Amino acid sequence: MIGKWGARSGQGADVFTGTLSLDLLLGDVRSLKQKRSVVRPVVAELQRKYSVAAAEVGHQDLYRRAVVGVAVVSADAGHCREMLAACERLVAARPEIELLSARQRLYREEDE
Repeated sequence: MIGKWGARSGQGADVFTGTLSLDLLLGDVRSLKQKRSVVRPVVAELQRKYSVAAAEVGHQDLYRRAVVGVAVVSADAGHCREMLAACERLVAARPEIELLSARQRLYREEDE
């Protein structure tokens, strides 16, 4: 029997964690201060628009490169994939940023 939250009675719900790593090349940036003025709004928009965890996680010492990490948790693997794809599209659509690579991963609680 399926309960109110989509979990089967007597069983725990599946928990999926999706991660996205975005390797970025920033446009006309000549200092770490300018880099922050480009990366911070992107991270804030991801958090605000999609309610995901997002942060700059790599290349902090390089002012034309950045790695942004995104994470989402859901009971549905498809929802995780959709959210990560939407986040990737949002970043790729920014004219001041070139998306060099994007890597998605999906983890299930039982995969430990």
